[in-house]
Amino acid sequence: MRLTLQQTDIFEDRHHGQTETAQADMLKAVGVDSIDQLIDQTVPEAIRLEKPLNLPQPKSEMQFLADFKKLAGQNKVFKSYIGTGYYDTITPNVILRNILENPAWYTAYTPYQAEISQGRLEALLNFQTVISDLTGMDLANASLLDEGTAAAEAMHMLYALRPVARKNATTIFVSERCHPQTIDVVLTRATPLDINVLVGDHRTVDLTNGDIFGLLLQYPATDGEVFDYTDLIAAARELGITTAVAADLLALTLLKSPGEMGADVVVGSSQRFGVPMGYGGPHAAFFATRDAYKRQIPGRIIGVSQDAEGKPALRMALQTREQHIRREKATSNICTAQVLLAVMASSYAVYHGPSRLRAIAEHVHALTKAFATALRWSAHEVSTENYFDTVTVRVDDVESLKKSAKAAQINLRYLPDEEHVSVSFDEAKTLHDLTELLTVFGVKADMEVVLESLEITWPESLIRTSDFLTHPVFNTHHTEHEMLRYLKSLEEKDLSLVHSMISLGSCTMKLNATAEMIPVTWPEFGKIHPFAPKDQTVGYQQLFADLNAWLCEITGFAAMSLQPNSGAQGEYAGLMVIRAYHESRGDLHRNIALIPQSAHGTNPASAVMAGMKVIIVKCDDRGNIDVADLKAKAEQYSNDLSCLMVTYPSTHGVFEESIKEICAIIHQHGGQVYMDGANMNAQVGLTSPAAIGADVCHLNLHKTFCIPHGGGGPGMGPIGVASQLVPFLPGHVADSRGMKSHGAGAVSAAPYGSASILTISYAYIAMMGGEGLTNATKRAILNANYLKARLQGHYDTLYTGTNGRCAHEMIIDCRPFKAATGVEVEDIAKRLMDYGFHAPTVSFPVAGTLMIEPTESESKAELDRFAEAMIAIRNEIREIESGDADKASNVLKHAPHTATVALSDEWTRPYSREKAVYPLPQVRARKFWPSVSRIDSAYGDRNLVCACVPVDAYTDEVAEESTVAQQA
Repeated sequence: MRLTLQQTDIFEDRHHGQTETAQADMLKAVGVDSIDQLIDQTVPEAIRLEKPLNLPQPKSEMQFLADFKKLAGQNKVFKSYIGTGYYDTITPNVILRNILENPAWYTAYTPYQAEISQGRLEALLNFQTVISDLTGMDLANASLLDEGTAAAEAMHMLYALRPVARKNATTIFVSERCHPQTIDVVLTRATPLDINVLVGDHRTVDLTNGDIFGLLLQYPATDGEVFDYTDLIAAARELGITTAVAADLLALTLLKSPGEMGADVVVGSSQRFGVPMGYGGPHAAFFATRDAYKRQIPGRIIGVSQDAEGKPALRMALQTREQHIRREKATSNICTAQVLLAVMASSYAVYHGPSRLRAIAEHVHALTKAFATALRWSAHEVSTENYFDTVTVRVDDVESLKKSAKAAQINLRYLPDEEHVSVSFDEAKTLHDLTELLTVFGVKADMEVVLESLEITWPESLIRTSDFLTHPVFNTHHTEHEMLRYLKSLEEKDLSLVHSMISLGSCTMKLNATAEMIPVTWPEFGKIHPFAPKDQTVGYQQLFADLNAWLCEITGFAAMSLQPNSGAQGEYAGLMVIRAYHESRGDLHRNIALIPQSAHGTNPASAVMAGMKVIIVKCDDRGNIDVADLKAKAEQYSNDLSCLMVTYPSTHGVFEESIKEICAIIHQHGGQVYMDGANMNAQVGLTSPAAIGADVCHLNLHKTFCIPHGGGGPGMGPIGVASQLVPFLPGHVADSRGMKSHGAGAVSAAPYGSASILTISYAYIAMMGGEGLTNATKRAILNANYLKARLQGHYDTLYTGTNGRCAHEMIIDCRPFKAATGVEVEDIAKRLMDYGFHAPTVSFPVAGTLMIEPTESESKAELDRFAEAMIAIRNEIREIESGDADKASNVLKHAPHTATVALSDEWTRPYSREKAVYPLPQVRARKFWPSVSRIDSAYGDRNLVCACVPVDAYTDEVAEESTVAQQA
């Protein structure tokens, strides 16, 4: 037998779900001879790429990680004292290993199906409790993207809350002592809404100015000073002016809370609660407010409700606020949170508890106090009077200090006046670091004497006296053993990709390969401040350059911006680029956005945020854009047309053959075409946004390019643009372009958004190569059409292309079941839990339907398991149709079935326990048990509770579960 040396570690083979034999069987079921024949029948020839993707040859996992380690090594990890909202932190190893590096947490989906999401919902409820307790506010949401955009959301909310006396006010006052990147983002977001931003000294602001509707303050200020805003906020309220405060969570363990000062909104970042800096992200921002404003709060809120058995159960509350429902009337375009990072931050608080959190804060303040004291004793001028972790120092020779700091591998914040330096401490710094830093400043101090002098010297009015985190969950799990068990108990309540496929249409829940995830926690990527000097981030800059080039090749565009840190942020950034382009040409009046009926709910919400007026374009009976209606509206609004927002393939899962004509119509009338990149999973290597005629597109890297969903975040939404739009890409105050940019301005707090997770998409492309990426697209289309064939005769596919094919996803129609049997699409979604599956996308974009996307990563065996579950459910519906099952009391209406219900002493339902919980043999072999029965969301909204509930509410439940466990 002859031996040959050949590569065995081929990543593409690991990523794709099917073997060659399985693929042949699937092609036969679909009715084609080859996968290329299927693609020819699915993707219109007019938009097909003429040549294959020109990308580097794919690397094996081993080779990639070795090469990537060298690239990472080009980053220099200096000790950061830069601050400005980003701090080095210590991630407890029990959290690092069991959350951040755990696929059971990072592969979960947004908790829309609450019954199988109770673990992360509890962790998010903990997060909300941490935020509301520390800020002193009534309630908080389940996280936002970053501090800068959270502050912008606060501005929007304060604007919406203007009282009658100030209904025409258009100015928000922003303290000049807010973080520069926050001011930058607020300026960007204010412009299209015609909100005037007045930046100045909060101590001299004229509150009698009738045009001011709100204040934005920083606490502590960006230079470190701690101000008591109580009197200012009270004076503002007397005049009908509301106030938002951007606050530091760790400082709030020692400082009086903004809520106690009278703030209306408190925002900030939870990054320093155990989440690495990651060159800017991802981190979980927070947003807290008063109970009176709960229906205006952006983002998602986790609330306590009850299930069908009357037990406490969690779910996302007040869903009428969701932009998918309210569309252009939405208060925000927030589509994702930062769930994984919020879970880490809340777990950090659970692990440390109030006492250790306060001790950490005291450690940080003590280091800062010692530094300031030593400097003052050495005749240095420290301009900060009251401070927590940051002091500002006057320096005679800044250039000399820079050289000394660089030699010691220390980063400081050098202020624009070139006379002052700000220095920020964090929990990772030690007494040794302090001594080293003082040496850089040329100070030799007797540290024993300095340390003996340390005490809190703030005015009494600034010192926190109120309790926080008194709930038992924050006072129980302080040993690693207990914390490990608590995290495991939460994990076991959630279904994720570690259990089964999640066939969500438009969300692409594909493999998040371990090799892609490993570099995320390397310190060369995680421990770098977003404002570190560029010469320390050579590895990151190479990563950005490569990723830019690769994504440009894939999309056909001229340039990319990696700054937007979510898909919705990408939409907004793309529209702001179009807006800036029109303005540069003197077309200030172009503000009409044409949006198809089938568009994602974030599309119209983003358009309104970008200052545009939304005009809806009809769809025809086949779900395609009605070209005649589009043409008529383009002509009607020709003079004012700004853009068309289009998703391709369509949200209905079809490659519309008229797409080039559609784009040409828009261009003919002076508009630009924005393509929503949600469905790029069906384009890569076969066609591209540029090929169809689009001018700008955002890419959901958390979909097509393998960044995991993390239970509802993090995400990344970089935008690609055609050549005419390149000059208008977002700038950033920390970038060399900064405020001089003609572009959209900053759309995220950090220059490169959530930079550390760009490593995942980089790894995916590097290991797949051009041919592998193209094959992924083909197999995603094959998998969808295979499922369509398997379900034929059981469910009707709502929309297909000319040849009867779907793209990478399809919509099955469940509406006929309701009239005949009373079964609604929600019943099917809940029954799928009993089979061990997460439901496909429910009632979007068509009410009463399921949108299914299997992705290329799922094997034929897993597709068959899902198909068999769906067919079995259809047969259960047939039992109701035939009268063999009761219309009101059946397995669908009572689903999901918990172990508690199945093993109860009494069973009065007209079907067997086995049918309820083991409907197929495959389920018995790998059973996933939902932890709660169907949740009554209406009850939770009527009785809104958004923080940890008293333990006695769970006492009976815990006792009953214990009994059930013993019986099992």
